[in-house]
Amino acid sequence: MARDEERHDPKITVGEHLDELRRRVIYALVGLIVAIGVSAIFGQELLPLLRRPFDRVMVDMNLQPELKLLEVTAGFTTYLKIVLIAGLLLSSPWVFYHIWRFVSVGLYPRERRAVLWALPASVGLFVAGALLFLLVFSAYMLKFFIGFATWMGLDPQIRFQDYVGFMTTMMLVFGVGFQTPLVVLALARMGLVKVSSLNHYRRHVVISLLIFAALLTPPDPFSQLSLAIPMWLLYELGVLLAWLSMRKRSRR
Repeated sequence: MARDEERHDPKITVGEHLDELRRRVIYALVGLIVAIGVSAIFGQELLPLLRRPFDRVMVDMNLQPELKLLEVTAGFTTYLKIVLIAGLLLSSPWVFYHIWRFVSVGLYPRERRAVLWALPASVGLFVAGALLFLLVFSAYMLKFFIGFATWMGLDPQIRFQDYVGFMTTMMLVFGVGFQTPLVVLALARMGLVKVSSLNHYRRHVVISLLIFAALLTPPDPFSQLSLAIPMWLLYELGVLLAWLSMRKRSRR
């Protein structure tokens, strides 16, 4: 197949390219600011959602569900952190859209179609991973660590900012981990790996995923497996998508 497809606008100058970049950055920042403002307005509704796993675990273990504030400014700064992360998640489709609009100027039509498909898929997978941790796995992790502390005869006194930091960090880790099928598909489409190699080295990939999960999650088997197993399943999905893509390309 010839690679003489016309780009979107081959006559665009460097100055026009910089103007387009400036315009897209401004649009993206405006969307981000609006999303942060909306998150700040509804921030009180976000906090109970974030606290729900902690409260449920503490009640199940007959403990008082209290988060401690040991610094004067801790409540305010942690609330800002929650609002900022919620604003980033809320505005991510808008921001990624303008990133795509800027990048698409210099892409071939076939490349633009691939990027247009990949960006919303990436956002969707990230949000799915973050929500999976928040709604499912977080309670099991909290129950393990708090239960271990009580087994040692300790009285869990958890700081509010530490809890929020743990939850948001793990949501980020799960969101990034859920990009696995897109990474596998992209490597295959770029010709860097073959589907046969992905199948042949599956055992090595599984070990690598376990190591990755061990580095990014708390040091307990459940936390590591709760990230490694979904990533392995998503890897298999990526292999399947890569096989379908290569099959379609060979037919074409």
